[in-house]
Amino acid sequence: MVLRLLVPFMFGVAAMQAASFTVQTVQYPTDTGFTQLLGINNAGTIAGFHGATTASGFTLKLPSSFTTENYPAASQTMVTGINNNGSTVGIYVDAGGTTHGFSDIGSFKTIDQPGTVFNQALGINDTNTTVGYSSATDPAGMTGQVAYSQKGGVFTDIVLPANQNSQAVGINNAGDIVGFYMPTATTSIGFEDTPGGHVSTIDPFGSTFTQALGINNEGEIVGFYTDANGVQHGYTDLNGLFTSFDPIGSTSTTINGINDLGQIVGFYVDPNGNTDGFVGTPTPEPSSVLLLAFAACSLTVAGLLKHLRVRG
Repeated sequence: MVLRLLVPFMFGVAAMQAASFTVQTVQYPTDTGFTQLLGINNAGTIAGFHGATTASGFTLKLPSSFTTENYPAASQTMVTGINNNGSTVGIYVDAGGTTHGFSDIGSFKTIDQPGTVFNQALGINDTNTTVGYSSATDPAGMTGQVAYSQKGGVFTDIVLPANQNSQAVGINNAGDIVGFYMPTATTSIGFEDTPGGHVSTIDPFGSTFTQALGINNEGEIVGFYTDANGVQHGYTDLNGLFTSFDPIGSTSTTINGINDLGQIVGFYVDPNGNTDGFVGTPTPEPSSVLLLAFAACSLTVAGLLKHLRVRG
């Protein structure tokens, strides 16, 4: 495995508002060409998979403890989400080529919406509510996509503009759901669905191709957008404040997950064309560092003045 620690760097539109991350690049030990990290919990355990042609799922405890997680008898598995209890969700392809969603809450269980021919489970919260999407008409899952949430075998479709492909990808403990829908094959709009059925759109920097992929319990959202030049960037969204993010050397970035500590995970394409996973861990903002330094200096000056007064 290659774990490259990159230097902390700034990103964003304004230094005083930007966040700083220490970024680790993650490649699966036997597969340096294709690794995706898709979810992270508060303990720092990560869900993902490797393999560009034959996917194999895993969980990862940094810095290098990989645990294989493949659905029994499946030809391919992707672990797409993990909650704070360590339960996971994902996607598997059976021997006949059908794609299913699954959960692993102590044991594996298929999650397929009744009457459908294609399913993917993409996110899970601490109450074991899952989100994903299905298609009732297309075994390949390219058309007829319907976003849903699911708990205890009860599926609830998410009401979005009709006749448009939609996917629900992330859910937090408050029941806030994020995902995206596609008005056309070349446009995508992120959404947030809050309890009560209120849906708002997510559109950073005026992009016509945006996907919202993860949300934490603080309400911070992550995903990606495509700029006017066709370049894909990751973003974070804190109460409508969007900040762009790209690991050093990335030619295309996707942020898939965020935990309550602000750690982010995803993947990027490097200059050699490899797909590399990454973990971003927040570091103090420069403004915070300056405040701490100012406070320390103030204490030092106050101490000196006190010392002088005592001596006088």
